Amino acid sequence: MLKFFSRRRSWSIPYVIFLAVFVVMPLVLVLVYAFQSESGGFSLANFSKFINQPEAANTFIYSIGIALITTIISLALGYPAAYILSRMRPARARVVVMLFILPMWINVLVRTLATVALFDFLTLPLGEGALIFGMVYNFLPFMIYPIYNVLQKMDPSLIEAAEDLGATPRQVFRHVVFPLSMPGIVSGVMMVFMPTISTFAIAELLTMNNIKLFGTTIQENVNNGMWHYGAALSLIMLVIIGITTLFGDQSTEDAANDGGLL
Repeated sequence: MLKFFSRRRSWSIPYVIFLAVFVVMPLVLVLVYAFQSESGGFSLANFSKFINQPEAANTFIYSIGIALITTIISLALGYPAAYILSRMRPARARVVVMLFILPMWINVLVRTLATVALFDFLTLPLGEGALIFGMVYNFLPFMIYPIYNVLQKMDPSLIEAAEDLGATPRQVFRHVVFPLSMPGIVSGVMMVFMPTISTFAIAELLTMNNIKLFGTTIQENVNNGMWHYGAALSLIMLVIIGITTLFGDQSTEDAANDGGLL
C-alpha cells in the first residue's frame, strides 16, 4: 500500500476518476442522446429537425453574431487596457488588475441583476443594446487578463533591439509587440466567444426574455423533457466550439512563427 502511494502516477488516479465521471461521461451521454430517437434507436431526426426548423437555426446564427460583436468590443477595450497595464509599475498594475478581477468574485446572476437595476435607474430600455453591454461587462476581464499576462512576460530586450535598429514606436508595436501578444489575444477571444454563445441567464434578464440565444433554446428543450433534441443542439454547439478552438490554436502557432521571422 505504501509503495502504491509512493508512486507519482498513483496520485493522478483521483483526477482521472473525476474527469471520467464529470467530463467524459456527460459528453458520451450527450453524443448518445443526440443520435437517438424517442424510441431509443439510432436516428438523425434531431439534426434534421434543427436544419428544418428556421427558428432554432436563426437563433444559432444570431447567437454567433452576438458573440462576435461581444468579442470584438471586448478586444477593442481590453487590448489597450492590457497594454497600458503592462507598461505600469508592477505594484500599481497588480492593484488595477485586481480591480478588474474583483467583480468576478460576485456571482454572474448578481452582476447581471445589478446591470438591470442600473438600466432601470438610468431609464434605459432593456434589449439588444443592454444584452451586448451586459455581455461585455461580464466577460471583459477574461479578455484583459490573458493579454496582460502575455505582455507582462514579454522580453523588453526585443523592443530595445527594434528601437536600436531604427524602428518607430508604431513599427515596434506592429512588428514586435502585437505578434508576440497573439497567444494572449487568441486565449482572450476563446474565453469570451465560447461562453457568450452558450449563456442564457444574461440574455433572459437583460432582455426580459424577449431575445433568445442558443443557450436558452437548449435550456428550454431540456427543461421540457426533450433531451434528445437538446443533446443534438448541445453537440452542434460543442462542434462549433471545438472547430473555433482548433482554429485559434493554429492562428497562435502561425502568429508565433511570423513573429519569430520578423
